[in-house]
Amino acid sequence: MFQHLPAVVVLLTVLLQCGTAFAVGRARKLYEVKAPATTGHPLFERAFRVQMNTLEATLMFLPSLWLAASYGAPLWAGIAGLVWVLGRVWYATAYLREPAKREGGFIVSAIGLLATLAIGAIGLVKVLLPG
Repeated sequence: MFQHLPAVVVLLTVLLQCGTAFAVGRARKLYEVKAPATTGHPLFERAFRVQMNTLEATLMFLPSLWLAASYGAPLWAGIAGLVWVLGRVWYATAYLREPAKREGGFIVSAIGLLATLAIGAIGLVKVLLPG
């Protein structure tokens, strides 16, 4: 059962990406920002930055999650991954409401990222070092 938790986290990450893309599309329509423009109304720009920041963070997170699940412990990788997802949701919702209040979500997601990276790195070192 626990070996599947990282896959659940990947699914949640994809859904998060879909949610941020939907928010950008909604803001684009609501504030009449025509494609391909990426600037315009400040609330559109917030939604766009949330999507881009989440995408950038995901590019670091998914490989770290994979390393942690493959070389570390799937349960702990999954738990750390859930922390990352929850932090990113907090970050996104806070940024959309008030950008100055996004820090808490960023910190929580950074903890999740660093945990997956540490779990994966330690597990990989254990495999590579002769025992």
